[in-house]
Amino acid sequence: MTEHTLTVAGVAVDTRHWIGGRRVASAETFTDVSPIDGSVIGEISRGTALEAAAAVAAAKAAFPAWAATSRAERARILHAVADGVEKRIEELSIVETTDNGALLRSHRRGVMPRVAHNFRFFADWLLKLEHEDFETRGHTNHVSWDPAGPSVLITPWNAPLMLATWKVAPALAAGNTVVLKPAEWSPLTASLLADIAAEAGLPAGVLNVVQGYGSEIGDALTSHPDVRRISFTGSVPTARRIAESAAGNLTPLSLELGGKSPLLVFADADLDLAVDLAVEQYDNAGQVCLAATRFLVEESVAEEFTRRFVEKAATLAQGDPRHETTDIGPNIHPRQLEKIDAFVQRALAAGARAVIGGHRKDTQYYAPTLLTDVAQDSEIVQEEVFGPVLTLQTFSTEEEAVRLANDTRFGLAATLATADAERAERVTAQLVAGTVWVNCFFVRDLQAPFGGSRHSGVGREGGTWSFDFYCDVKNTVTAPNGWKNHG
Repeated sequence: MTEHTLTVAGVAVDTRHWIGGRRVASAETFTDVSPIDGSVIGEISRGTALEAAAAVAAAKAAFPAWAATSRAERARILHAVADGVEKRIEELSIVETTDNGALLRSHRRGVMPRVAHNFRFFADWLLKLEHEDFETRGHTNHVSWDPAGPSVLITPWNAPLMLATWKVAPALAAGNTVVLKPAEWSPLTASLLADIAAEAGLPAGVLNVVQGYGSEIGDALTSHPDVRRISFTGSVPTARRIAESAAGNLTPLSLELGGKSPLLVFADADLDLAVDLAVEQYDNAGQVCLAATRFLVEESVAEEFTRRFVEKAATLAQGDPRHETTDIGPNIHPRQLEKIDAFVQRALAAGARAVIGGHRKDTQYYAPTLLTDVAQDSEIVQEEVFGPVLTLQTFSTEEEAVRLANDTRFGLAATLATADAERAERVTAQLVAGTVWVNCFFVRDLQAPFGGSRHSGVGREGGTWSFDFYCDVKNTVTAPNGWKNHG
């Protein structure tokens, strides 16, 4: 081991940046802390504008050769990256659980296999990416996807590696080079990804990882004139700053910005199913952008729904996310816990009632909370909390349900519980959301479009939509019979 290597649950993790195919240390560091118990994991290289510029320069230098690499070869390397992820699922899982507090069993069974799938899916989609040629007055139109250039990808802390590779995989498949900036609260698996990619044969400079605070290196990345694409997942205020920074170069943006999604429960719904869907919103300690945090329940079944929900929620085990029986782990950081509690205490002071929870359990964990007696225009209904805090309101008509569901500035997702297929069709047609689930939740396919409306984001990713973003889509029009005979 070296001074730049941490041992996390027996796994060696390099704390330096990965730039141009080599490890680069910064003069200063920042402290990485485990949300499980507040213990210090170690010191991580703290990037500056200098490292940001070096990473973009490396990506720019590597771009021509990577863009010229055949589709088949790019796909082969991405599959090799997926192979590397699969060989290290246990290591990646324990490191990420230590770093961000999400359930170890979820990482092992779902999250890390999905990381490998991200690479395999976009590698395979690349090989079948095409648009049928079409004719215009005898002229042939041919659509192609040209690599755009160096791409800056800024990723969040709630599902660090899965959400990073949701961006990295299509960007690399498209022929772009990448500068990945992971969240400072959960940087470790991005460093491991750099190792895995290098071992898989990804050329130097094609993937670069720069760690540090967004406030210190963000503008250097997003305002750089050599950056051709920026993809960001995070908060609305940060997205505004990124958009302002990118505006000078008219750099295209993809933004996924969270939400305040509703769960609509109609009286004809299977209440056991509806309650299961509702309790599922505590997943990852409520730190899920797609979570349906606003329950809208038809008046005639609201009391029974609430009773069953309270009973079901009481069976959830909260504690150490490394334990197989744990259902809810810690929140990511004491600062986030303070933010969550401040939301709840302001809501209680304004007249809300805590059916369950409404308080911290300690410095790392927040009690699963359900608030009622909340006004539609209240902060707790309108603003994203990003913690295990849910609200419940009632409605009497379908029209009222739709009105309440759409009455926020967000529009990322919505979930609907009903036994009436015609109602489902009517309501989903009116909901403002990028994804709507009917009698289910969190069923996602990478070939489907993903993104949000209103303040929940800009653009769609997934399948061909990802390539549309990461590429310059070109149409070539060829006249008929315009060739000279060189035979």
